[in-house]
Amino acid sequence: MNLSSKESKGQQLPLSTSPNSSFLDELSIVKIGGNIIDNPVELATFLIVFSKIKGPKILIHGGGKSATKMAENLGLKPKMIDGRRITDAPMLDVAVMVYSGQINKNIVAQLQANNCNAMGFSGADGNLIQSEKRNDPTIDYGFVGDIKSVNRTLLTNFLNNTIVPVFCAITHDGKGQLLNTNADTIASELAIALSKTFNVTLNYCFEKPGVLLDADDDKSLIISINEELYSKLKEEKAIHSGMIPKLENCFNSLKKGVTNIKIGHHSMLQNTDCAGTTIKL
Repeated sequence: MNLSSKESKGQQLPLSTSPNSSFLDELSIVKIGGNIIDNPVELATFLIVFSKIKGPKILIHGGGKSATKMAENLGLKPKMIDGRRITDAPMLDVAVMVYSGQINKNIVAQLQANNCNAMGFSGADGNLIQSEKRNDPTIDYGFVGDIKSVNRTLLTNFLNNTIVPVFCAITHDGKGQLLNTNADTIASELAIALSKTFNVTLNYCFEKPGVLLDADDDKSLIISINEELYSKLKEEKAIHSGMIPKLENCFNSLKKGVTNIKIGHHSMLQNTDCAGTTIKL
């Protein structure tokens, strides 16, 4: 791989920097979470589907439920506010173990079994994603990171060499501190950064068919949602919890150059009858 002098020294390009690498037409970025990760059969099925996606691709995974289970086994009580995890020092240790260890390497091994040449990463690896500790005036989120920059050149080199990056929800601050970072946000920021080089399609995959009017009724699928409808449904409490940061990341991505975004069951990646929810401005 031919890296620029700055990138080879681990320095990053800010998200707004123009690309120096050659343009590739299509890039698929897929984020998985929810019960897909917790269900071995469902995960294996998804990874077969993901492996068959043509062209360059990136996978981002969460793992909140697995981290919660591990924390409870260790006598820790997880805390959430508006779908976002509060991460004190013990919870950070759990997140690093579960996200970048158990889940990430299991996914990479299964992708290799499906002839998909994957490599597992946290944001600290190759200085790929650098964050800063969240500074909120009213809530102490603990060791939670907000993304500052993405090493687009190094990522593009991986993709050009047919390597499939698999990211967990851990980044770093460049000063030796690991940070728990929302996986939906990682997917969004990777998509935004790489949209300078690729025509990016971003898919958020979980166990539901898409964004629902009633979380308990899979038939209440919203085929398309824009900011106006989102604001209305949020006010009515029809959209809440983890779907709020997910949709806000989607709208932010579209405004910053991402071409297509959908939320839904992973079967939508196969162009089946599962249409998912298309996100529009």
